[in-house]
Amino acid sequence: MYCVYILLCSDKTFYTGITSNLDKRINEHQSGKHFGSYTFNRRPVELVYYAEFSEVERAISTEKQIKKWSRAKKQALIDGHYEKLPNLAKKKFGNKFK
Repeated sequence: MYCVYILLCSDKTFYTGITSNLDKRINEHQSGKHFGSYTFNRRPVELVYYAEFSEVERAISTEKQIKKWSRAKKQALIDGHYEKLPNLAKKKFGNKFK
């Protein structure tokens, strides 16, 4: 089983990752095991979302997709507002022709 997860860091940014052992990986983030990593100076972190996958390829593609998302779209996913995800994916254009 593979997990894609989102952490809320102490500076209010999100970190998205993938692991085959969620508890172990969260403990590594909290303890600062990997010096210089994104979360190292942003501890403590809080697990705010995770999803499980049986296929590693699907987990990897989902992690890459989420990493490209805006903060608003990640927040909608975390909050379970799945109906908002399609609209948050659309780029907003100003109306130049009035």
